[in-house]
Amino acid sequence: MNELVFYSYPSCTSCRKTKHWLKAHNVDFNEKHLFRETPTYAELQKILQLTTDGMDEILATRSQTYKELNLDIDELPLSDVIKLIIDEPKLLRRPIITDGKKLVVGYNPQALTKLSKKKEVQKSVS
Repeated sequence: MNELVFYSYPSCTSCRKTKHWLKAHNVDFNEKHLFRETPTYAELQKILQLTTDGMDEILATRSQTYKELNLDIDELPLSDVIKLIIDEPKLLRRPIITDGKKLVVGYNPQALTKLSKKKEVQKSVS
């Protein structure tokens, strides 16, 4: 996965800010609607491998959906949590941006700068 994949939701403020930032900095990306094009099981596994805090980094624990589940996510096997996320993509923090090697969750201009500079270096080397 060399291209930048941007999982977003149009009414999410952080997603709109991130999209604006990417466009303003001429960063090419493939946008996927988080609820219509929910990451697959394999994509979620890859995203989790790129996290530094594991599930805590990508789960929207303050969301109403998460609270309504009333589950102890830490007690569930990873495969069950991934299936749960696929069934309820609102459990994911937004946006999620990845190039397959690095991951940015939420609106984070500093991390986006690092990610986009890395992409520019790859283009110039190719």
